[in-house]
Amino acid sequence: MKKIFLFSLLFALSTFTIAQSKKDSLNSSVFSGLKFRSIGPAYTSGRIADFAVNPEDNSEYFVASASGGIWKTTNSGTTWKPVFDHYGAYSIGSVAMDPNNHNVICAGTGERNSQRALGYGNGIYKSIDGGASWKNVGLKSSRQIGSIVID
Repeated sequence: MKKIFLFSLLFALSTFTIAQSKKDSLNSSVFSGLKFRSIGPAYTSGRIADFAVNPEDNSEYFVASASGGIWKTTNSGTTWKPVFDHYGAYSIGSVAMDPNNHNVICAGTGERNSQRALGYGNGIYKSIDGGASWKNVGLKSSRQIGSIVID
């Protein structure tokens, strides 16, 4: 849906620009400040499976994408950083943050909702450094992980 909206917006802008350029009232300098940028999970996949918000800092949270890894923001979603690109699974079904230690993040790989496509997982991962690195801690042969709760 977002891609359709973005395409429609770009088409409308380009049509408007072409029409206006014939009148010489707009030129390329009007749009020179606009740049494409990655805005996070919707850029890669669009299907959000889960999220974990730091209860002490609501501007920091992790988003699990059904077919796009795990993304982290520390500024309320203004910018995003992929934090799970090199661990053998692109499909994430759940993500949880330890309520007592916000540097501990757990993620379950594999898509739970397989109505459109099935993304296989390769276990549960844990990060003890706020998502900078991850370690597989079990269920390596699991196809999909349900919800994760940290006690």
